[in-house]
Amino acid sequence: MDETRVVDAAELGGNVVHDLSAWGLFIQADLVVKAVMLLLILASVWCWAIIFEKSRLLKSLNRRAGKFEEAFWSGESLDKLYERVRQAKSDPMIKTFLAGMEEWRLGIQNGLSGDATLQAALPQRIERAMSITIGREMDKIEKNMTFLANVGSSAPFVGLFGTVWGVMNSFSSIAASKNTSLVVVAPGIAEALFATALGLFAAVPAVIAYNKFSADLNRYADRVDAFTTEFSAILSRHLEQQSRAPQGGGMGAGAAHSLKSQAV
Repeated sequence: MDETRVVDAAELGGNVVHDLSAWGLFIQADLVVKAVMLLLILASVWCWAIIFEKSRLLKSLNRRAGKFEEAFWSGESLDKLYERVRQAKSDPMIKTFLAGMEEWRLGIQNGLSGDATLQAALPQRIERAMSITIGREMDKIEKNMTFLANVGSSAPFVGLFGTVWGVMNSFSSIAASKNTSLVVVAPGIAEALFATALGLFAAVPAVIAYNKFSADLNRYADRVDAFTTEFSAILSRHLEQQSRAPQGGGMGAGAAHSLKSQAV
């Protein structure tokens, strides 16, 4: 009987050819498993597109932030810096600076420096304007981060669903053929496990990228917050100087350099 089984398995293996390559496993899979595989492949491709885009964006943001901070602390008049960067390519730090300066200039133009009550409220208005700008800009930068998180958390389970479905079909085929030969069982199991492999292939890079970009975005947000705090302190000190000896609405190069130097 053992010899008969060996002969039967050999004959079956010779008559049935199974392609165990990635393409072959996909083609031979059930329609549901194929749909799961396609979904995971598309999710993986989109994740890599987001990874490359976010890497480029963060590198560009940090480079532009460094250049702006260098210009800000160079001693150039804040009014001149405002006029120069408002026409430049904007990024979150520049937009935060512009929001604070616009609120400052608006308050000075409206004569707040002569009213003690309104003058006391001006720093809060400036900080609020910059905080709103930071929140809005960070929301734009964090776009698609949720997708990375969702793929990282759900792709293994989607792949597992494809595997379970494939194994169920494989066992159904075994029951229908009444043949438990490894030649019959192995291809179906391989197709099912391929779905799990694709799920992990999509999930692992997504999880790693999400954690890295989350840390990078937090560091960048802290950098912008630190700049906002320093800038608010400079404007507050200048407002105090104006209340003691009003000199007009602008902030001259000498005064700006002096105030910045005190903040270092």
